[in-house]
Amino acid sequence: MIPLQLLGFLHMSIMDVLDIVVVAVIIYIVFRWLRGSSAMNILIAIVALFVIRFAAAALSMKLLSALMDAVINVGAVALIVIFQPEIRQFLGRVGRGGAGLSWWNRLLGRKEEGLSSKAVNEIIEACSDMAENRTGALIVILHRNALQDVIDSGDRVDADINRRLIENIFFKNSPLHDGAVILGGGRIIAARCTLPITERKDLPAKFGMRHKSAVGISERSDADVIVVSEQRGTISFVSDGRIYPVSGRNDLRLKLEPEAQKTKE
Repeated sequence: MIPLQLLGFLHMSIMDVLDIVVVAVIIYIVFRWLRGSSAMNILIAIVALFVIRFAAAALSMKLLSALMDAVINVGAVALIVIFQPEIRQFLGRVGRGGAGLSWWNRLLGRKEEGLSSKAVNEIIEACSDMAENRTGALIVILHRNALQDVIDSGDRVDADINRRLIENIFFKNSPLHDGAVILGGGRIIAARCTLPITERKDLPAKFGMRHKSAVGISERSDADVIVVSEQRGTISFVSDGRIYPVSGRNDLRLKLEPEAQKTKE
């Protein structure tokens, strides 16, 4: 059996224990972050390389240690390229800022966008009618992230949130129906906008491009998205990369009502 002193754990201090715990937590968070993605196998290989490097150093295997150092140093640049989508997604989530970063958002003047009760009613009625008529729709509700690049990809509308206007935009023969409608500040900002598509492979086959686009924009930002399926006539609510089926008007109201409360506060 290998003596403990070869592994450097014979004289452990509180800082050594803390170091081990912090590294373990970081590895756990990264594993959860990449679970289900194509980068998961790459992460496992990276962890295996670090374990080999650690064991080689502990056993004073100089040649193997030098070889692993070279592989790890050169691979650091490659990792940035390989994990670019995941890194962007992670930094986007951090930048969104939960309760712990609310003071920073206020300092930067990033105000939470909300919906009035009237706007919520208009959205609910429009989505219910479109679902009944099998009209596909993709509605993005902005919060703190402005998503200016997404808005610029479409056509400016700048109109009050109105049920008939939303339905007319997504009418099959409308020139604006292909793409997403962006809502923010209590108004319809733009239509025919292009959204980023998620790279997740675990979404059910029944979800088409609208749902994948909704998941993609919700992963990249703090926006919520309403999707009306043209094939099934169903409504889905997408937030933080998760798809929630909507059973009816009251269910959609429960998901949108917190947005209306934000305007009252």
